[in-house]
Amino acid sequence: MLKASDLFVAALENEGVERIFGIPGEENLDLVESIRRSSIQLVLTRHEQAAAFMAATYGRLTGKPGVCITTLGPGALNLATGAGYALLGAMPMIMITGQKAIRSSRQARFQIVDVIATMKPLTKLSRQIVSPTMIPAMVREAFRVAAEERPGPVLLELPEDIAAESCEETALIPAHPIELPVASTESIERAARLIMQAQAPLLMLGAAASRPRSSSDLATFVLRTGIPYFTTQMGKGTVPGGSELYMGTAALSERDYVHEAIERADLIVTIGHDTVEKPPFLMGAKGPKVVHIGYEPAHVEQVYFPQAEVVGDLGPSLRQLADRVEGNIPNAQALLPLREGILSRIAARATEDRFTPQRLVHDVREVMPADGILALDNGMYKIWFARNYRTQVANTLLLDNALATMGAGLPSAIMAANLYPGRRVMAVCGDGGFMMNSQELETAVRLKLDLVVLIIEDRAFGMIRWKQAVDAFPDYGMTFDNPDFVTYAKAYGATGTRVESVGELRPTLEKAFTDGGVQLVVVPIDYSENKRVLVDELQQRLPIQKEA
Repeated sequence: MLKASDLFVAALENEGVERIFGIPGEENLDLVESIRRSSIQLVLTRHEQAAAFMAATYGRLTGKPGVCITTLGPGALNLATGAGYALLGAMPMIMITGQKAIRSSRQARFQIVDVIATMKPLTKLSRQIVSPTMIPAMVREAFRVAAEERPGPVLLELPEDIAAESCEETALIPAHPIELPVASTESIERAARLIMQAQAPLLMLGAAASRPRSSSDLATFVLRTGIPYFTTQMGKGTVPGGSELYMGTAALSERDYVHEAIERADLIVTIGHDTVEKPPFLMGAKGPKVVHIGYEPAHVEQVYFPQAEVVGDLGPSLRQLADRVEGNIPNAQALLPLREGILSRIAARATEDRFTPQRLVHDVREVMPADGILALDNGMYKIWFARNYRTQVANTLLLDNALATMGAGLPSAIMAANLYPGRRVMAVCGDGGFMMNSQELETAVRLKLDLVVLIIEDRAFGMIRWKQAVDAFPDYGMTFDNPDFVTYAKAYGATGTRVESVGELRPTLEKAFTDGGVQLVVVPIDYSENKRVLVDELQQRLPIQKEA
């Protein structure tokens, strides 16, 4: 005989779980004891939301579901933002929540919330375990559903009386590989004809192209076709930068310099595009034809309605399509002459002696190796990093362009540093987003991580303040004061440094990585470039009008 909680943890071990993030409660104590006696590490966080961000980032980086744990009621509800983050970002994650006993009601309705119903719109599957004998099947199903396309979060609720119940040993269900369907020959042939006939083809690499299993096939496809490409924000890094075919990243929906290529294209082949991302370009009546290549059919939107689709496992689909078109695309590089002009204008003023976003991105890129991981929170700087930060390795720029929540940058970086201790990892956070989960500095210090946290300080919710100004509203309700971040870091046992001059930024970051441990670096920002570049300069670049 064994406890149901032991069986549950054995099922997690059977799935290869190595670490669980979260804050347990009274209703999880049997489960916590079972974890203590297992091979799984319990990583205690300081807020449940951060635990969900960490678990989701584990899923994003590995392709395997990350796992987080909370108690009932308030603890479980604190997972909601993390669940939305994983659902919209297509990150596989398992959330385990506790609950009061379901066979008695000694505490009446105290702390009880219908978590299953609450989480249904935010998960792929949300279920309560009511019998120990169900555990092996329900855990196996949860991991399968979380990881299958399209990946996302799954919730399992384990009530305290079920967890404590004695039960017979029940055979676990081994995982088995599931091959994704392959696109039909007809759809590949249709796409091939459009590509070969195109006068100015262009590739777009989207969020789903960054799945860990997709990168090598995607890079090979780009090289075999020779067609220039641009990326969405979450598609950055999916193809090594040495191809010399990269045209830029669509950080805005229109008018940016990369849109010069988009507007001249007569065919855009989108690979792994997910319409949860802010639109990288807007389709219209006179726009280019679009071929959608993805794990799933396209979601037709007002601004995205492809004329052809290749649906199936990306790897085999791209290999078969490359076999058909390689050497047969006469106008493959028709748009490539635009590349130098686009990239040079995006990189302009990157070495000015001011704390501009361009200079900030430039100096950060200089200290990060090709495999270094940058985890961005959400703020105005995200647009600048998306436009200006060049990537060469997949999943080395972790940003959220789906839910686009603040507060995720530091927990995501903690997960990356925990997973890849030999690589440089940096969190880039605005002062607003940083303070939403700044307590996780203690988690990073306790885990003895090597992690640099760059805080961009403007004492305001900068992106909304910028939009407020662009829309000609008065400057109101967006500014605040900060603690002394250097002292704040020291209070957690981390090291804090304030950069006073532009020339200090790069050597300060380099020293922070060399010294190791948790390093907090605070830098001011001159956001006057937001209006000069992203409004005034880009408004002067009128979209190209195509003939009807």
